[in-house]
Amino acid sequence: MRLELRSPCKVNLLLNILGRRDDGFHELETVLQPVALYDELTLETAGRELAFTCSDPTLPVDTGNLVVRAAQAFLAASGIPADLRIHLEKHIPQAAGLGGGSANAATTLRGLNQLLGAPLSAARLQALAAQLGSDVPFFLQDGPALATGRGEHIQPLDPFPALRGAWVLLIHPGFGIPTAWAYRELAKFPSALSGRPGRAAALVETLRRGNLPAAAAQFYNALETPVFHKYPVLALWQEFLAANGALASRMSGSGSTVFALVPGEAAGVELRDRFQRRFGDRAWTAVVPLGGGGGR
Repeated sequence: MRLELRSPCKVNLLLNILGRRDDGFHELETVLQPVALYDELTLETAGRELAFTCSDPTLPVDTGNLVVRAAQAFLAASGIPADLRIHLEKHIPQAAGLGGGSANAATTLRGLNQLLGAPLSAARLQALAAQLGSDVPFFLQDGPALATGRGEHIQPLDPFPALRGAWVLLIHPGFGIPTAWAYRELAKFPSALSGRPGRAAALVETLRRGNLPAAAAQFYNALETPVFHKYPVLALWQEFLAANGALASRMSGSGSTVFALVPGEAAGVELRDRFQRRFGDRAWTAVVPLGGGGGR
């Protein structure tokens, strides 16, 4: 049997850090919006072992890859012998704050459960996803969500009326930012490390009311503070996008992708053209709809 799946990415409309926890993680609240840019995963039952290949030669194909770890965790939990071939076709940039690797892991869990006769319950899949990484549980569902804890507690949400028809311009500079580094650097910026609780819920209500200008004023990412301190070019890009037609512009996750919401595909292409005329065309870019109903 063979299954072909698309693995999406996300942007953080808000990422509010509430402090460092005793377990070393950070307590946070975040509003996650799926984006219709995809990697592609092919899963098939074949051979007598778990075999994984990837189109990107820079990515590991052993347990250094979340796809392999997700498959191993699923097989161990289900008790099913490892007779799988998995291939990952990469399109989403790495270490970009877009959750591409986390989505790959979640899509692997979902796909294997579908391929192998649904041996695991939704609750068991959630538990496995949370063990694999903070963003992984989000990608077990298809719409926007409010996430709390270290990011693993997911409250699925209906598509936001304020984002109906919106597209997104993604810009990645060609270098990644390690998530662990960004969180460590927060210790140097107390105001970003200890945010005011409730900002995520307030943004969700504004987005539900359909008021994008008001919601855009509430978009926030605490990790911009340490990241922009080291990489001021990203702040410059964000300012340029905001001044040239973006409905909203922020950095996603721990970076290094900067995104801009735009009122449609043509507006996104025009904004990308302006950006490239100003900064050149060396940065990776994509103009895509929002996922989870937001861009439809």
